[in-house]
Amino acid sequence: LREEVKREFVTYGYVVDQDSRLVGIVVMRDLLFASGQARVSEIMVRNPFFLQPETQLLDAMTEVVTKHFPVYPVCDQERRLVGLVRGFRLFEAQAIEISAQAGSMVGVEKEEHLTTPWPKSFRYRHPWLQLNLLTAFVAGAVVSIFQDTIDQMVVLAAFLPVLAGQSGNTGCQALAVTLRGMTLGQFKSANARQALIKEGLLGLLNGTFVGISAGVGMYILAASQGNPSALGLSLVVVAAMIGSCLISGLSGALIPLVLKRLGADPATASSIFLTTATDVASMGLLLGLASWLVL
Repeated sequence: LREEVKREFVTYGYVVDQDSRLVGIVVMRDLLFASGQARVSEIMVRNPFFLQPETQLLDAMTEVVTKHFPVYPVCDQERRLVGLVRGFRLFEAQAIEISAQAGSMVGVEKEEHLTTPWPKSFRYRHPWLQLNLLTAFVAGAVVSIFQDTIDQMVVLAAFLPVLAGQSGNTGCQALAVTLRGMTLGQFKSANARQALIKEGLLGLLNGTFVGISAGVGMYILAASQGNPSALGLSLVVVAAMIGSCLISGLSGALIPLVLKRLGADPATASSIFLTTATDVASMGLLLGLASWLVL
């Protein structure tokens, strides 16, 4: 070992039997302070943790995330030592994958980098913008349905972006947490139900408190314009905010799970469908409730 450490950084010694099966690990510190008469079997850690060659990177990260060892042995199904992997390499590879996730959500492919030629970048990005335009037409169609309502109460137009923005942020929060859980392999059937319940509850609570603030703002604005329906409009804003944030929270958790079940990449397509869901819910609820309760 004195000669080996001159050539390589040695953290552990790996003890194998005659068939190359891993039976223990010796920590260099224990080796240095052990008695010269001690046997290796007396200071080694028996039945050590190991990874297998066929383990997926994500599954390997899930297994080692609470262990924090600098090096992990890799053994085959018969516990024969076949290799080593350094802990930082696992997380370095996953960091590259996670860094591409944010770009995927807005149509930037994993293959695109700062030095990618502009024609190739255009080819990567443009189809997603066309799809986003199509979904935007859906939200625009909802507004056009209630054009008469907007014509009679122009003050509602001022609060359309308010509701769309708040519900969109609620959905993005749920989406970010869900994608993180999927990346770390935390989702099972029970966890999925718990996530939906949690995000629905958070959407309901956040929508209530934010809706009250927005309702006060609507009342002040409508009253300052002498609108006789100021109170009714403020209540409509509160109800629409609660409903849209509830729907957005559920959508942020449900959409990536459904896309994964269908075999699509959740990081790539979720944001487009989530934006459509939040816009339709917020604008539809605000204008629909105003038409039903105020006009």
